[in-house]
Amino acid sequence: MNKSQNRGIVEQFVNTVMGVKSGNQQQSLNTSIATTQKLDIRAVLVYTLGTILQILVMILVLLGMEKLVIFIDNNYSFSSWFSTLLTGLFFAILSIRSRIFSLLDNTRSRQTYDQVIRPRWSPPPLAFPIVWMIIAVLRVISSVLVWQQMNHQFLVLPLILFVVHLALGDTWNTIFTVERRLGAAVPVVILGPWLSAVVVTAIYWQTNPIAGMTLSFSCVWLTVAAVLVFRIWQLNGSEPLDLLQKSVRQIRFGGDEARNCREQQSD
Repeated sequence: MNKSQNRGIVEQFVNTVMGVKSGNQQQSLNTSIATTQKLDIRAVLVYTLGTILQILVMILVLLGMEKLVIFIDNNYSFSSWFSTLLTGLFFAILSIRSRIFSLLDNTRSRQTYDQVIRPRWSPPPLAFPIVWMIIAVLRVISSVLVWQQMNHQFLVLPLILFVVHLALGDTWNTIFTVERRLGAAVPVVILGPWLSAVVVTAIYWQTNPIAGMTLSFSCVWLTVAAVLVFRIWQLNGSEPLDLLQKSVRQIRFGGDEARNCREQQSD
């Protein structure tokens, strides 16, 4: 088996675990180059309500887990380690598939990233699901440590802020990956996933320093991601940074055209 076949197997495995769909680079990319000056109120409401509902649903799930773990801990027929194992599995599902609790379209796809013009230093597409898989493991470890520190409680501030962070990340994915609002994605990634990651890491650190140190890698990666989102916005027309309604005037880049444009870009 040659190196390209091995890489293909690894890529397929990582994308399957993380739920990422490979983009078809021969499809055209529609990038808005003109907007009206009217705020897209409907989009603002959809994103806001979708995020709030996802947070509320996940908080209810935390409540359900807390009651389940209390029952297990008080039932002597279960081993003492069982609740810890169950909690670890719960945080693993939450870290990898938090989007199942969202009403928004949170399809994980490489298509937008594959087709936009990117800076030369941008990571290859496969790097993202691999890094997010590593971050998911770190999230599980740090969250279990916090859960243990909080006496097996789930409805506590650190874990509530953690699910808020996950919901904000899912909403950003809808804005950037699904709907390709490259301008709006810039402030949202800074005020959403990045800022919430810093807050969660800080409160995890305050609760359990090891948990905070474990989670701090996600802040580093999200800093890189935020800078990358900003550069992609600059290289692809610098559309308005707010949620303005898109006009029908568009420019289309096919897969080969987009790659040629990327090769001509430099920082």
